[in-house]
Amino acid sequence: MNVIPKKDMEILRNLGRELVEAAEDPVNEERREILRRIERHEKVKPWITIFQEPWHELGVNGELDLHCTDGFCRGIEQGMRCTLYKWRNYPGDMTVSAVSVQPYCINDTGFGITEQADIVRTDARNSVVSRHFHAQIKDEADIAKIKKPIVTHDEAQTEECYQKRCEIFDGILAVRKAGTSSFWFPPWDQLVMWTGVQEVLMDLVLRPNYVHKMVGHLVNCWLARLDQYEEQQLLSAPAKQLTVSGAAQIFSEVSPTMHGEFALQYEARFFNRFGRTYYGCCEPLHDKVDVCAQYLPNLYKISMSPWVDFRKAVENVGDRFIFAWKPNPAFLAHDQWSPDFIRQDMKEKLAMASANGCIMEIHLKDISTVRYQPWRLTEWNRIAQECAADYV
Repeated sequence: MNVIPKKDMEILRNLGRELVEAAEDPVNEERREILRRIERHEKVKPWITIFQEPWHELGVNGELDLHCTDGFCRGIEQGMRCTLYKWRNYPGDMTVSAVSVQPYCINDTGFGITEQADIVRTDARNSVVSRHFHAQIKDEADIAKIKKPIVTHDEAQTEECYQKRCEIFDGILAVRKAGTSSFWFPPWDQLVMWTGVQEVLMDLVLRPNYVHKMVGHLVNCWLARLDQYEEQQLLSAPAKQLTVSGAAQIFSEVSPTMHGEFALQYEARFFNRFGRTYYGCCEPLHDKVDVCAQYLPNLYKISMSPWVDFRKAVENVGDRFIFAWKPNPAFLAHDQWSPDFIRQDMKEKLAMASANGCIMEIHLKDISTVRYQPWRLTEWNRIAQECAADYV
């Protein structure tokens, strides 16, 4: 085991002490109780979370600068600095625990095919880019390019990393190992990277049998991956005790019937292996609530993106499922910051949701830019908390 540099040890232990201080704040238990009540389908203050932020724009005062020299230590440092930065500046209803988690060191060979695309950037530092995919799967013969992943656990590496964490945080943070607690399962998001977007959407009509074979094969490969996780005990708990998430975002303009035929009936084979399903992402699902419920008997939460017909969404969801509302992140990207507009939009949406008895969460995500003005996130968080506090 490599010796941990003394300076790196000091940096991480100091960050660990900051994490302990945050974890001792009573607000953590208040926020956990909000989530517990939402899980019980009680109509309470919406739980707020902010993630997928443009980190390259946020470190304007050096809070996010990394100072460790060892690669392993830098990875831990980055995670801790991001957690503490959010805690101080735009916590939403996040909670902090005095624990350092060592994930299992899992190797996965993938599906045997990788994205090929032309990329256009608007900001060289931003990982959010525009892509035009090159089609690699064009007919039934090409489906065989999609391979079943081979999953292995490097137990020796997991143990070595765990022991390093124990040494670093001895007397400060609890340290534990953890398997995979969930999967993001988006077979259609993957397929369009290999087939091209327009091409495969046309094939829903022109070559439906080909599309059925392709998505069925990909889901079989995902199931083979899950089988290996279960056989090797790489999940954090039995699958039936875990929540799985996924979406078919490219189906935003596909009818509910076709969404069921080409996506949900196949996705259900994976989702139904788990205890609960959280479905949707950035695709509008306001007119697909019933078809989602039809195919996913364990559906408990449904995403409502910025592009939904909000009135239809709240009417169709009601109190049947947790309503995970995604406010429009473009509001943080405007030339001029408009807090009154954000407040009015949020009040109107929450009033509609309340009138329909919705069990609400508010997820601000996919934040491509805040125009290098990180205080916008702080202000958005303040506005959201004020509006959510009035939810009845």
